[in-house]
Amino acid sequence: MAGMVATVVMLGPPASGKGTQAARLREGSGYEVLSTGEVLRGARAAGTELGSRAGRYMDRGELVPDELVVAAIEDALQGLGERPTVLDGFPRTVAQARALGDAPAGRGRRVDAVILIDIPDDEVVRRILMRHQGRSDDTLETARERLRAYHGQTEPLIAYYEERALLRRVDGGRAMTSVEHDIAAALTAGTHPPPARRGDGHPSGPDRYTPL
Repeated sequence: MAGMVATVVMLGPPASGKGTQAARLREGSGYEVLSTGEVLRGARAAGTELGSRAGRYMDRGELVPDELVVAAIEDALQGLGERPTVLDGFPRTVAQARALGDAPAGRGRRVDAVILIDIPDDEVVRRILMRHQGRSDDTLETARERLRAYHGQTEPLIAYYEERALLRRVDGGRAMTSVEHDIAAALTAGTHPPPARRGDGHPSGPDRYTPL
């Protein structure tokens, strides 16, 4: 992709399809993709001190502290050198975003663009229920709890990156290929995606959006 930026943060609520679109950037444009969960599991499997410390929280079902998450991502970024990278699931909080920006030279990355895959709460719930249909009676409350966590912790990142003129919004309710096109436009120098259009509705057929 001509003029593509070096470091992209992918934001969006649960079931917005961040993982799907990050994978498409990897397959279509050669981006590396760093997922917080995969990085932490990899560090643990490698037997590093950081991985062992993070693993203790993971075993208890607790959130891994920001300092461990940031350190793991910094290590992974350092290993990628100058290769263009998508951060999928990181940062989750403003504190993590600030830590990434304040990382010592050679460890962190300057964020060049932030993609917000935007979908309304009722569509988030619908997608989660569809994905888990018949598997649990409490899935609705689980979906609502995930949304509360997103609005409380991750959503402030929108304002944080908007203030820094890095945020690009795309409508995650559109067809998968349309979302992919909008993201590609946002990541090409000098271009931006078209405004999000809620009126497009949700397509049916093979182009129906299937979030990860």
